[in-house]
Amino acid sequence: MMAGVVVLLGLGIWQVQRLAWKTDLIARVEARVTAPATPAPGVENWDDITAQADEYRRIAVSGSFDYADEVLVQAVTSQGAGFWVMTPLATPEGWSVWINRGFVPSDRREASQRSRPEGVQQITGLLRITQPDGAFLRANDPAGDRWYSRDVQALSDTFDVPDHAPYFIDADAGQAGQLPVGGLTVVSFRNNHLSYALTWFAMAAGLAAGAFYVLRRDRSQD
Repeated sequence: MMAGVVVLLGLGIWQVQRLAWKTDLIARVEARVTAPATPAPGVENWDDITAQADEYRRIAVSGSFDYADEVLVQAVTSQGAGFWVMTPLATPEGWSVWINRGFVPSDRREASQRSRPEGVQQITGLLRITQPDGAFLRANDPAGDRWYSRDVQALSDTFDVPDHAPYFIDADAGQAGQLPVGGLTVVSFRNNHLSYALTWFAMAAGLAAGAFYVLRRDRSQD
């Protein structure tokens, strides 16, 4: 029994450590989301980008959209089911980055129903790490033009977008009432580590109490 108590206490301590890590992560991400925008990482910085250090950074980039390669990626948002509008943006520096311009509902997916600003645009939004593993339990089907996740590499290979950034940008909200609707990124993290820790510690205490009772009973019978 005592071995079980030690194991349960170890699991509780591990969850306390996870709680500290998750709390720190949430604080760092919240700071990134609310910070002033910084220039989008260029080619020289791409190898240094990581999810832990860069996801949800607020960044800004300028360039021109290539609507010929615009893609709709299946999405479920607070506004219902529909699609993210992913459009490559060519920068003056010669590289490209995919922009999630925002959400359109399923019944308004036609290109004529959403804005398509021409010329050089200034885009501000959140840096997002590419999503190569699909979504909705379904893999992307480039040949069938069916997309379920924002896989930067697959999108770029399919539409021949050269020198593309290894990330995409969730654009901020645009003009009210205009499609696509930006600024719908959900930034949230499950943080149940405290309840898990308390559960493990309670189980350890219960097992220890049981062991003490059995030991005391056995001694009283001697």
